[in-house]
Amino acid sequence: MLKYMAEKSKTGMYESVMKQFEKAADIMNLDSNIRKILSNTNNEIVVHFPVKMDNGSVEVFTGYRVQHNNALGPYKGGLRYHPTVDIDDARALAIWMTWKTSLAGLPYGGGKGGIQLDPVKYSASELERITRRFTFALGGNIGPEYDIPAPDVNTNAQIMAWMADTYMSTKDSDSRSKYAHVVTGKPINSGGLEGRDRATGFGVVTTLQSWADWKNETLEGKSYIVQGFGNVGQWTAHFMKEKGAKMVAVQDHTGTIYNENGIDPIELLEYAKGNKGGVAGYPKAEAIDNDKFFALQCDICIPAALGSQITGANANDIKAKVIAEGANGPTTPEGEEILLKKGVSIIPDILCNSGGVIGSYYEWLQNRNGEIWQMDDVIGKLERKLINSFGKVVVAAAEYKVDLRTAAYIVAIRRIELTYRERGVFP
Repeated sequence: MLKYMAEKSKTGMYESVMKQFEKAADIMNLDSNIRKILSNTNNEIVVHFPVKMDNGSVEVFTGYRVQHNNALGPYKGGLRYHPTVDIDDARALAIWMTWKTSLAGLPYGGGKGGIQLDPVKYSASELERITRRFTFALGGNIGPEYDIPAPDVNTNAQIMAWMADTYMSTKDSDSRSKYAHVVTGKPINSGGLEGRDRATGFGVVTTLQSWADWKNETLEGKSYIVQGFGNVGQWTAHFMKEKGAKMVAVQDHTGTIYNENGIDPIELLEYAKGNKGGVAGYPKAEAIDNDKFFALQCDICIPAALGSQITGANANDIKAKVIAEGANGPTTPEGEEILLKKGVSIIPDILCNSGGVIGSYYEWLQNRNGEIWQMDDVIGKLERKLINSFGKVVVAAAEYKVDLRTAAYIVAIRRIELTYRERGVFP
């Protein structure tokens, strides 16, 4: 299953993001010079570094960090540990991050990266050494006021704690505390933010609720399917349960499970924890073929795994009324064209999963200002910002008579365009 999802995710993520950008740029008549700037990345860092394994052997790993644009502020974006990570992957994800941070109204640009590896093949001590060596190899290419990494696919709070500690260890002892915000998504005791762990999933459900309000509908009683049951999928299901929605199917790297009467997300999470993180074999649901997942009868489809999962080959099979993109780039342009012709709404990734980077911004501010924020404050601020972003997208969609993704791009690009017009281009 992991191989199946990985293969699909490599079908042109960079091509997808550029097609989406060009479409929006054409419609909004983007200034040609600014278009040239935004069509290129600022920096692309590739590092090769050796790490000693538990058995005494040495492996050489390849890590990436792509910095797309910093017109609005420091580069911001996740680091993922996955076999599919490469320069095109990082390039596409960095560009998406630029649009995402701009749309959310954050003082950030876009960056992304990671290491090409399968983390399940390495021990905890090996992953720590890999992470610390990668951080050291990146050196000055990251920094709390320059480029701020965060968790992504197969990385977590522990990885971020190792990164922060390694980075701070390279600084003078009397000033190390000034660098705690070099990464976000850290454990609470290491400067993390209460609520950051659930921010992305909360954002998915908040934008779905905004969509339902816009359509004069309710999430209560709606059936939904989730692809990916990692951090985003788990928290999305948690908050969907609170809304009274019914999860009928889940697909992850171990397989696909289905129960038309509903799957309890809390019980499934407990099962997965004891099943090496996988949902396969869950006793209160039946196993079905992976290829049948997107064709299942449901009201809402939530792809929350990898990119390029909904394509021209399977989009016609989708029966959901709305796609909520919990993952980055899960829908290809070909798949999207089919869905839009069918009248399916798509809440785009740069809006739908932006709760994570908004939460990261709050953590960054908390560390920077030496404050401690409470859960209720964080969730309240997060919800208001997400609802505000959704409203801007709806207004742009009506103004330009376009779909939600194109509208989201226009809102994001328009903010960056205005910045360039005001500041000019150096020299």
